[in-house]
Amino acid sequence: QVHVVESGGGLVQAGGSLRLSCAASGRTFSVYAMQWFRQAPGKEREFVAAITWFAGSTSYANSVKGRFTISKDNAKNTVFLQMNGLKAEDTAVYYCAGNNGPPVGRGDYWGQGTQVIVSS
Repeated sequence: QVHVVESGGGLVQAGGSLRLSCAASGRTFSVYAMQWFRQAPGKEREFVAAITWFAGSTSYANSVKGRFTISKDNAKNTVFLQMNGLKAEDTAVYYCAGNNGPPVGRGDYWGQGTQVIVSS
């Protein structure tokens, strides 16, 4: 089992930046990909970004391409989501999720979420 904990959310003005962190513990050798999802009020949860644990291949939702960057530090078992050029529509609870196999976009284990609020 892998346990993930997110941190780094908060309140930021439109155009600003935030960096989210996701610390993984447990059987991290079994991880295939780590991902970020988000859920805005009244909306369904949506995929944001993913990175494969060993190869480091990345993928992004079209809505965040060019603004968000996902990265990882395998030595610290941590994944980051650098969010620049934030918009009001990025306001959501952001969840870190990992899986043990493809495809990307599916989570086997989830964190509790961290709130991001972008004020316009």
